[in-house]
Amino acid sequence: MDLITMLRKKFQNPILAAIVALVLGFGLGLFWGYQVDPVIWYDTAPELLSEGHQVEYLRMTIDSFTANSDTALAMQRWENLGPKAQERLAQISNAPGAQNKAAIDAFGMLMGAALPVTTPESEATESGGLSPTLQYLFIGLGLLVVAVVGFFAYKLLRPTVSPGGEETPAQQAAKIAQSTEQTDYSDMGLATPITQSMTSYVGGDDLYDESFSIESQAGEFMGEYGVGISDTIGVGDPKKVTALEIWLFDKNDIKTATKVLMSEHAYNDPTIRQRLEAKGELVVIGAQKQIKLETETLQLLVTVADLEYGSAQLPPSSYFDRATLELAIWPKTDG
Repeated sequence: MDLITMLRKKFQNPILAAIVALVLGFGLGLFWGYQVDPVIWYDTAPELLSEGHQVEYLRMTIDSFTANSDTALAMQRWENLGPKAQERLAQISNAPGAQNKAAIDAFGMLMGAALPVTTPESEATESGGLSPTLQYLFIGLGLLVVAVVGFFAYKLLRPTVSPGGEETPAQQAAKIAQSTEQTDYSDMGLATPITQSMTSYVGGDDLYDESFSIESQAGEFMGEYGVGISDTIGVGDPKKVTALEIWLFDKNDIKTATKVLMSEHAYNDPTIRQRLEAKGELVVIGAQKQIKLETETLQLLVTVADLEYGSAQLPPSSYFDRATLELAIWPKTDG
């Protein structure tokens, strides 16, 4: 399993996938709209121009009126600026530049525009406006922040108590994993694992997806490993999980080792087997069974510490009601 599979592992949660799609879609939309195929306006009304272009338009109108004294044309151009005309005239009056201040004031009197006295606050307002691009970017960043906060809040609230006051399946699974005794591999004559974890799936935990980091004693990142839902059977909620997917990622290996732990029914069903073959090596699950995954420099030993099948209106031994797995990592040795 390569990088694509790793990304699928990371983003198989539908909420996270939706957030990523939203951010990518927004970013690509901005890039396309402003760089690849921006909107180009032709012969638009002056009142639809940007603030800077409206100011330039009005400056030219004042210069034209000063030169030819065409009152009707000046009035028409003034009206073309719409409700922002007086505001733009105030900007020009407060910063005339190379233009004649008296000509500006005379034009204002002709148009019946009362030029307000500009205060520091109003100057800040005039110069502090954001361009449409920045406005869109800030809106996008705001949506991203809300989405990320919402996602992590959801993840933190996932193991909360159900409305009826009962423990959720995720809470039940966490308690089972904590109470299950880990194997002392030294008693078996084996080296102590780099890392050792216990994880449990309980029916009803439709978002079951556990992952663990692998670090050396010096704190160096070596890889990751985990387990999640691979396939379900039947219809309706909660999901009837018929296969779990175990994976081992090694930073020194271009491929991620993957095995699919299938129920007895799923393993013997040609249709389900065909559907899952692309995910990795297929293995029938069984209590106390051990499954080994290897990469370039790591090896993962999975022990099925506990297994119980569900008993709904489905074939026998077809889906899991509970499964507890012990996951232990060692460095791979030659031979």
